[in-house]
Amino acid sequence: MIEVRTPDGTAEAWLSRPPGVDENVSLPGVLLFMDAIGLRPRIVEMADRIASWGNVVLAPNVFYRNGTAAETSPVGPLDSDKKRADFFKGVRPRISGLTTKLALRDIAAYLDELVSRPEVRTPVGVVGYCMGARLAVRAACTHPDVVAACGGFHGGGLASDAADSPHLGLAAARAEFVFGHADHDASMNADAVARLDEALRNAGLTATNEIYEGTAHGYTMADTLVYDEAATERHFAALRELFDRTLR
Repeated sequence: MIEVRTPDGTAEAWLSRPPGVDENVSLPGVLLFMDAIGLRPRIVEMADRIASWGNVVLAPNVFYRNGTAAETSPVGPLDSDKKRADFFKGVRPRISGLTTKLALRDIAAYLDELVSRPEVRTPVGVVGYCMGARLAVRAACTHPDVVAACGGFHGGGLASDAADSPHLGLAAARAEFVFGHADHDASMNADAVARLDEALRNAGLTATNEIYEGTAHGYTMADTLVYDEAATERHFAALRELFDRTLR
């Protein structure tokens, strides 16, 4: 765990490197945006797996204004409906408190930390889960010279009616995008997926925009009831292929 300085404080971040690779070797960088459940062992596992493909991965605690990673994450798995409901009572204020203005300041700081590391070469990739998918898209749209690949999985609110909806910034992006949406997701319904698809096409971007049938929102998170192993492996395969195409 390292510390990343931002304009508003210091964020903890998990930094993962591929095992057995000399520190002097230049590697692609990946910025991983966690889901709303927090920077916890499951996110560390996912960051380590992406790093094992030959990347340097940085996964920040995007809720650092609300507390440490430990303070803003559950004590254990959310393996019951009650545990999930009780935990999310405290999550919603944290999500709403991370406004677009604050998020953009943070994203710039996280990218600066990643690309300033001597072992990281540019361009880099970004990937986000749940609310983190919105942050990943914003990173690709606001830093097109740095971000060459963007993945978003079971994301919510990517193409809404809001004036600052992430999809509205796609015209400025130059990255390749891969999205894997949860099936029948209230936070990203079929109309929103179609709206996102139209925005990607209008921007002339290379993109894959798919619904993973039979999955629930949060399907990659093995510490929750909605985990779907097959869909998770599908997402890892798509993400690895994206990074191999764009970062190597």
